[in-house]
Amino acid sequence: MEIICQTCMHHCRLAPGQRGLCRARINKDGLIRCENYGRITSLALDPIEKKPLNLFYPGSMILSAGSYGCNLKCPFCQNHEISMAGYSSADTVYLSPKELAARALAFRGAGNIGIAFTYNEPLVGWEYVRDTAKLVKDAGMKNVLVTNGTATVKVLDELLPFIDAMNIDLKGFREEYYQKLGGSLETVKDFIRHAAARCHVELTTLIVPGENDSIEEMEEEAAWISSMRLPLHITRFFPRYRMTDRGATEVKQIYRLAETAGKYLENVFVGNC
Repeated sequence: MEIICQTCMHHCRLAPGQRGLCRARINKDGLIRCENYGRITSLALDPIEKKPLNLFYPGSMILSAGSYGCNLKCPFCQNHEISMAGYSSADTVYLSPKELAARALAFRGAGNIGIAFTYNEPLVGWEYVRDTAKLVKDAGMKNVLVTNGTATVKVLDELLPFIDAMNIDLKGFREEYYQKLGGSLETVKDFIRHAAARCHVELTTLIVPGENDSIEEMEEEAAWISSMRLPLHITRFFPRYRMTDRGATEVKQIYRLAETAGKYLENVFVGNC
């Protein structure tokens, strides 16, 4: 019989054997299962600032792990090789939660503070994040989530006891723009508000020419963020994946938008400039 997946705003109705829009969740044996559980596509020891997190243990390293799948369809995706992949097309190795937590511990001597769940959208496989993050937390290390923030608050509540910091993509501040990307601005705003009340949160907005690059939109976005006093990273777009019809964002515009955001926010950072 059909089952509705409750992980994100899409609420995919899945017949037996059918996968959701994220390509990572499947109706199997009458239950919605996380098909990408433990299937790792990318693993690297990164500076924490690369997540980006500038105000959470600056100068430290973190073991970054990614799987496959995503519930958005951003045409400029930097990691489309894995985020847009599925079970049969992704090149993966299996690491159990215990094995991944052990990898994090092994890098402690190199300055590693824990694990960042990143590269693809980690919340399409939130059960693996939860199980691994609990072990990492028990070992006295930190858990970081790099996410598009489009999961339900119910899923977020499952993870928050174990998550220390997040970088959340706030793609823009117009519902019509989010619809182009297959998402929901209100879902992300709810997610941000809920997360910011429980852990360290920094936001990132990628500025795409002709889409979300107006001063007026940044004014509205920064004013909304100011009520939570969150840091904002404003980053530069480069032609990528299916969006090669325009050039990179002008550096001057990034700094104009950062200046605008700075009228409302104490911490504004620019990236890719």
